[in-house]
Amino acid sequence: MSPSKLSELLHSLPHVEESEPFGPGVFVQKIGGKMFALYSCDDDGLRANLKCDPDRAVELREEHESIIPGYHMNKKHWNTLILDGSLPAGLVKELIRHSSDLVFASLPKKTREALS
Repeated sequence: MSPSKLSELLHSLPHVEESEPFGPGVFVQKIGGKMFALYSCDDDGLRANLKCDPDRAVELREEHESIIPGYHMNKKHWNTLILDGSLPAGLVKELIRHSSDLVFASLPKKTREALS
């Protein structure tokens, strides 16, 4: 997957805001001011951190070599996806949606209503 395709998938979701608070080339996506994704492309390739249900996170890591505990994140709630082409595009899309849904559900009711 290319960085531009990943960016397109992330921005296809409603209410996504992007910033680079950790410096150039590290892109953070937020919904309602809360981060649901982070990605960068460097010498190690394209990698994305996505929030995940803790039980599902463990299952995904066991099933896919390209899904590892979240790099520089709470490893219980975040996975890092190594986007080297080994993960099915449909799974990546599903995990992006899952991450955004988890974050949206955790927003205060007033914020969720304002975004809906």
